[in-house]
Amino acid sequence: MKPFYLLLVVLLGLGSSLCLQAAPRRDFATQYRPERRIIVDTRREGDSVRLYLRFPSRALIRRGFPLHVALWADYDAKRTIWQDTVWQFTRRLRQDGEGIRLDFCLPAQRLRAGQVLSLAAGPADEAASGEAAWLRLTPEHLSRSFILTDSVGQPLLRHYVRAGEPFMLDCYGADLNVHAYRYPLSSLAAAPPMTSPGAMPTQPRKLSVQDSVLYRAGSLLRFQPGLYLLRVREGEPRSGLLVEENTFPALTSADELIAPLIYLTTSVERKKLFDAPEPKKAVDQFWLTVAGNNQTIARQLIRTYYGRVQEANQFFSAHKAGWLSDRGLLYLVLGPPESVYRESGEERWVYRADQGRGGTFVFRAKPSTFAPDNYELVRRPEYEQLWYAAVEQWRKGRTARPGR
Repeated sequence: MKPFYLLLVVLLGLGSSLCLQAAPRRDFATQYRPERRIIVDTRREGDSVRLYLRFPSRALIRRGFPLHVALWADYDAKRTIWQDTVWQFTRRLRQDGEGIRLDFCLPAQRLRAGQVLSLAAGPADEAASGEAAWLRLTPEHLSRSFILTDSVGQPLLRHYVRAGEPFMLDCYGADLNVHAYRYPLSSLAAAPPMTSPGAMPTQPRKLSVQDSVLYRAGSLLRFQPGLYLLRVREGEPRSGLLVEENTFPALTSADELIAPLIYLTTSVERKKLFDAPEPKKAVDQFWLTVAGNNQTIARQLIRTYYGRVQEANQFFSAHKAGWLSDRGLLYLVLGPPESVYRESGEERWVYRADQGRGGTFVFRAKPSTFAPDNYELVRRPEYEQLWYAAVEQWRKGRTARPGR
């Protein structure tokens, strides 16, 4: 009986090992789908941390299920540190444009910087998937005593505003002042993914403060374009705020429409566009030429490309406009990644093989005061063929993922 018993143990152990190997990885691709992405922001309130959630639509909220809240050591952790549920949370939901908003508090003592929160309104098995809202907790998330709101006090749940747009800082606590320090905006676009480190454009190690202003918390604010650091209490981490012009995150002016073409055009082509008597018409003509004079295809290309620009600005804006960032670079040219895997300090974007353009791109976390969620692309020479193949698809009037 012993040999049989040992064989059974081995087989059971092997089966268990195979099951573990076959377990699917957590895929975070929905975090970069506007129609699926749940936005999360926080504010410290005494011994609690208030969480603000915005669901893009009611379709992401399953009737009859609680809100599952879980804390993880990291994005790829298999087990939670703790988990809890919020029942009847739908009574707290508020309309927010086309979306739905919710806020509630967690005890601050249960949270630590570096840990990851997941929040999902649906079945328990979805609570640990990439379909949930995910937030890596930073010192700013755990101690920032204010959130941005619009002029009537509704949470903005974003860290950018338009120049002249009225907004407020809703602070927890009375008699607080807001210190705002303004720095110059960056217009430096990300380098292509095969660029060698020695050929990368140099960036200033330190930004110079252009001016600083003191405001009363709760007053209506309007900022001019720039990159700002905001602080309301000594010892509290400063928070970055990007202030852009015109209709940001959408682009509408001629110069704004030409700038993102840096990823698809030569410097000579862009100069001709900028120097044209009517630059906006020149941009239209560029896309019409790319589309082989087919107006329907040209409109499709324009909607797709500039739609991605706007989405990249919504997803990745921090120390500069999102389309200028490394993740914005790939989002514009290759589209949303099919799969996204996160590990400690890394994010991997996977594109399936499609007309020879499949590949995996690795981003490494490089947080800063202005951009605590910033990631930089690990550039490799083997990306060159894939990159130029993707650019060529645009130049031929085709995209890897039409409509996206």
